[in-house]
Amino acid sequence: MAPHLSGKAGDVGRTGADNRLFLNAVFWVARHGCAWRALPARFGKHDTLRKRSRRWAQKGIWQRLFEAVQEPDLDWVMLDSTVVRAHAQAAGSRKKAASVTKPLAAAAAG
Repeated sequence: MAPHLSGKAGDVGRTGADNRLFLNAVFWVARHGCAWRALPARFGKHDTLRKRSRRWAQKGIWQRLFEAVQEPDLDWVMLDSTVVRAHAQAAGSRKKAASVTKPLAAAAAG
């Protein structure tokens, strides 16, 4: 995600150091469905965060982030073809019923 963000480490200002905190604040607002004003103080000033989110929208940063997240990264694809064999009883199958050809009295007698 870092290549798509503005305010990289080493840039002038706080933005280079607090991108993670800013993204956590945005995720918090999205998860809780609340207004910026309801953010906990640990994220910083709500008005500053709201303005920054708006600037990112105007610069197309959010769009680039969403597109980057959607791209399939085939270097990390993993297939698993494990086969696990189990007894029929382990799957909860029912026991076979008594043979229908035997009369019930003979089946009960053994």
